[in-house]
Amino acid sequence: MNKVTVNNRYQFEVDVLNGALKVNHQDLHLDVLTLTAESSHIIHDNKSYNVEVVDFNKEEKQANIKINGHVYKVQITTQLDMLLQQLGMDSLANYKVLMLKAPMPGLVLNVMVAVGDEVKKGDSLLVLEAMKMENIIKSPADAVVKKIGVKQGDKIEKNTVLIEFV
Repeated sequence: MNKVTVNNRYQFEVDVLNGALKVNHQDLHLDVLTLTAESSHIIHDNKSYNVEVVDFNKEEKQANIKINGHVYKVQITTQLDMLLQQLGMDSLANYKVLMLKAPMPGLVLNVMVAVGDEVKKGDSLLVLEAMKMENIIKSPADAVVKKIGVKQGDKIEKNTVLIEFV
């Protein structure tokens, strides 16, 4: 059973069992004609609906869906999401990363950020040479650089603090 929230206001329990769609524990019968990957024409209770997925964020499980010209924000909460919430594990992604340590010994070839820089998850921070290979060390989260613990040319050991974040 998944929970679907529309426009942060209306909630529905939605499930698909053996190809049958259930909304709030009742079977929902739809006549669906798929037009494109993003759009369909649906008939329900003798009413016609033109449905288009405007955008979809798979990671956030959010979509904007246009139905007959009106856009609705849809948020999906899966059974796994609900279980993680019950166990208090849903907020683990909100923990801040305070420091980045060297994953291996090596030589710092280039530091690509400065103190005060705002970095996004996945941004390149520095280049570390190890075993004759250049490794680009990337930001593990969105953060602001507080302190840089190494400089170009430094030889470092595994677990050396490379960068501290605010």
